[in-house]
Amino acid sequence: MSSRGKGGGAIAATSGGATEAVLSATGLGRSYDGYIALGSFTVDIQAGEFVALIGPNGAGKTTFLNLAAGLLDPTTGAVEVAGETPGSLAARQALSFLPDTPVFYEDLSVVEHLEYVSALHGAKDVGPRIEELIDRLGLDGWEDALGAELSKGMRQKVSIALALVRPFKVLLADEPLDGLDPPSRDVLFAMLAETQAAGAAIVVSTHRPDVIAAAGRCVAIRDGRLAYDGKPDPAILTEIFDRSELEGA
Repeated sequence: MSSRGKGGGAIAATSGGATEAVLSATGLGRSYDGYIALGSFTVDIQAGEFVALIGPNGAGKTTFLNLAAGLLDPTTGAVEVAGETPGSLAARQALSFLPDTPVFYEDLSVVEHLEYVSALHGAKDVGPRIEELIDRLGLDGWEDALGAELSKGMRQKVSIALALVRPFKVLLADEPLDGLDPPSRDVLFAMLAETQAAGAAIVVSTHRPDVIAAAGRCVAIRDGRLAYDGKPDPAILTEIFDRSELEGA
């Protein structure tokens, strides 16, 4: 099943009901020379959930996202994406990852990046979707620009477009609002809502209260371990974290 956004392009391809676990970690851990970056972390995330992943800097949030994306191998435990091993072809088809630092090919323009990623993941008739993303993210006039020619904010917008231009069941986003101006943040919130409505699971690593409030579920990590999993209740969260830790101040 596919859902369509404002411009008619497919946002995400999903299957199964709302109770389908599309991202599952069991006893997941990662250590470096005795340092535990993530320790015995267990979580199940269902299709259609919007999860805010929070915690102090160094808590293990990015480590979990990188493990789920197949960029790191676990030291202990296991993680599955749509029932598949991260890094496998099936898992890469099911998961879209928006990293904290945008990554581009040096010799591809903005529109060439979008066309390449779309083709790589089997997206069809992507012209309208690419045009929609360029329009809504304020990338008009930058279609032929190379990554090195873009400002930090523009690079983040292109990275968002690359994450959303292709079909997926799970979207992982590491601090996706960083570098965006307020109008662009509003656009991203709207796009995340559309993605969730299409049935995809969304996991956003964040310190921002507005992202936490928009999520239906909050998973908190502290010192590499699960500290909270439930509704984003400010009263409960302030018992676990200092306010400065939640905001990243």
